[in-house]
Amino acid sequence: MEIKNIIFDFGGVLMDWNPRYFFKTYFNDDEKMEYFLENIAQDEWNIEQDRGRTLAEGTEIQIKKFPDWERELRAYYDNWPVMLKSDFPHNVEVLRKLANTSYQLYGLTNWSEETFPYALENYDFFNLFEGKIVVSGTEKLIKPDPKIWHVLLERYQLEAGESIFIDDNFKNIEMAKTLGFKTIHILQETDLEAELNKLGVKFE
Repeated sequence: MEIKNIIFDFGGVLMDWNPRYFFKTYFNDDEKMEYFLENIAQDEWNIEQDRGRTLAEGTEIQIKKFPDWERELRAYYDNWPVMLKSDFPHNVEVLRKLANTSYQLYGLTNWSEETFPYALENYDFFNLFEGKIVVSGTEKLIKPDPKIWHVLLERYQLEAGESIFIDDNFKNIEMAKTLGFKTIHILQETDLEAELNKLGVKFE
């Protein structure tokens, strides 16, 4: 099938987000920072906010579990913008090139409904999606749950076989493959434009 649609994950693909960008300076102690991020403010906890739980509720739940870490837990979302360090220029450049082609661009992201507006306001390339973005926190669904891909497909009347899905999370890539998408798994060394070319995407 001819490729018509290109679907981007955001974190790890277009945006460089990592809590260490804030906590490295906050703790000034890598061992303590890693303990906090692996055992107190772990990924599994943050994912629930991406799934739609409010930041306030998530913070209070964790403080009840770990009262000795209250200060650090409150600092997590208070300083969230510092964790969103920058974009990935090479991949954003590819996105901008795609915006000048006939391909349709979509976003499918695991992201809190409360923090995503900051990214929209501060990085102009999100305008290239023309609002065609499915955000997990808004939908109360999160990758790799196949239901969130179905939201995208049904909302915009897309065919998976006509679409390329780009993500840095291998579990998400595997699920997208089972749903019939062509996929690109983004790693640090991935040349996105070259990978798109391999799948038949033309930039001219």
